[in-house]
Amino acid sequence: MTVLTLRSLDAGYGGVPVVRDLDLEVDSGEVLALLGPNGAGKTTILSTISGLIPSVAGEVEIMGEPTDSRHPFRVAQRGVAHVAEDRSLFFGLTVMENLQVVPGLPRSERREAYDRALELFPPLRPLVARPAGLLSGGEQQMLAMARAIITNPRLLLVDEMSLGLAPVIVQQMMPVVRSVADTGAAVIIVEQHVHLALDLADRAVVIANGRVAVEGPAAELRGDLSRIQEGYFG
Repeated sequence: MTVLTLRSLDAGYGGVPVVRDLDLEVDSGEVLALLGPNGAGKTTILSTISGLIPSVAGEVEIMGEPTDSRHPFRVAQRGVAHVAEDRSLFFGLTVMENLQVVPGLPRSERREAYDRALELFPPLRPLVARPAGLLSGGEQQMLAMARAIITNPRLLLVDEMSLGLAPVIVQQMMPVVRSVADTGAAVIIVEQHVHLALDLADRAVVIANGRVAVEGPAAELRGDLSRIQEGYFG
C-alpha cells in the first residue's frame, strides 16, 4: 500500500523553490533514505510533507488523499510523525510530560503506549521525572523518537537522527526505526552517514541541486557507492 505520494512537488521558502518537480512514493513497511549534500533540500522536503511549510506547487498525498498544508496539526492527524533535526522537545517539561503532550491518544491506550515507548528506549525509563533540558543529546533524541512512535504513525519522518550523537547511541536507535517500518508504517530518514542509512533502508534517493540525482534499491547502491558520489558531486 502506498502511504506517501509526492507529485510534481516544488518546495521552498517564500514561494521560491529549493526542490523542483519531485515525484516520489513510499510504501507501507518501507524505509526510504533521503540523501544528498547540505542545502540540497532534504529537510525542506520533510517540512513540506508534514505541513510545516506550504508547498510551492504540486501535490502531497497521504493514503491517496491530499494533505492540508495550511494546518500542520491536520497532517499529524492523518498519521504523520516528524522527528525534526532540532528534536523540538519541551525542555522545561519532564520526559513523561513530553510523552503526555502527544495529542490524539485515547485515555484507555495511554499507559500501554507509554510503556511501549519506554521498552523501545530503556535508558529513558529511570529518567521519566527529569526535565528534557537536562538530558544528554542521545537521551533527547531517544525522547523525540519515542514521542513520535507513541502515536503509531502511518508515516514517520526522521531528520538527521545521528547528528551530534556517539556511534553507540546511533546503533541502538537504528533497529527501532526498522521496527517501526515492520509494523507497517512508511519511514523516510534524512541522514548524512550514508553507510548507516543504506544499511537500514530498503531504497535510497539522492537529492542534488533540488532534483533527484540518483535513486535505487539500497542494497544495490551499497554495492556501487560511486553512484552515490556522482549524485552528490555530479
